[in-house]
Amino acid sequence: MLVQPHSVTSPEPAAAATLIGSVQRAMRLLETVAAHVYGAPAKQLARETGLALPTAYHLLRTLVHEGYLRREKGLFFLGDAAERLSSSGAQQKRRSAVADTLAHWRDSIGVPVYYAMYRDGEIEVMCVSDSPEAPAVEEWADFRATGHAHAIGQCLLSQLDEDARRDHLARYPVQPITPYTVRDNDALLRRLARMRRMEPVVERQEYALGTVCAAVPITVGTTVATMAMSLPLHQADRLLPAAHRLQTEIGRHLGTLTLSISI
Repeated sequence: MLVQPHSVTSPEPAAAATLIGSVQRAMRLLETVAAHVYGAPAKQLARETGLALPTAYHLLRTLVHEGYLRREKGLFFLGDAAERLSSSGAQQKRRSAVADTLAHWRDSIGVPVYYAMYRDGEIEVMCVSDSPEAPAVEEWADFRATGHAHAIGQCLLSQLDEDARRDHLARYPVQPITPYTVRDNDALLRRLARMRRMEPVVERQEYALGTVCAAVPITVGTTVATMAMSLPLHQADRLLPAAHRLQTEIGRHLGTLTLSISI
């Protein structure tokens, strides 16, 4: 009896068999439409992508229906859904640029570095870069509601006008969370009024016992933001030198970061 040898299947055809041809063709159409700023008709798109005209028509209609393309006077353009994808990609790139910069400062200064913004009436911590050697402060009380107690919040609030500060405190009134926290709204407002515009804001054990923090104000156009750092209490003597070094680094790189910090 003859035994037929086992057939050996090449991994390349097997991998190719798992690809969905219609998706590949649709993506080629999207890329081709994107290359035509002033739009292109179906026949031209079919020719440039090597697709049969009926196939191109079918895919184009589907992409229009889903919002990835739009059709005007027989020409196809990128639609809102495709624009949102592009916008999301650009936003991710900006976030990555900020994260890389924070990681560099974390390693060069030896502190955890935070980036936060005041946006739509809320304190938002956008990015934190820490390490086992320089761990970040644990958010044990909601950062948004305790802006009066940490350097990030105080720095952001110091950049607002009086009405905006009072509006924030009407929604998030001062509540002492450690023995060192400011005691009431009026005391906080007086402290904020005394802060110099571009000086680092320092907080010692007001948010977390055993921790000191400093925040550097950043104002670009209407963007209210801050870069901050924290240290354990036993390293408090490092805080101000490190904050001034961070402020210097921010000044050097602000031009390249301007488009990224509005993430």
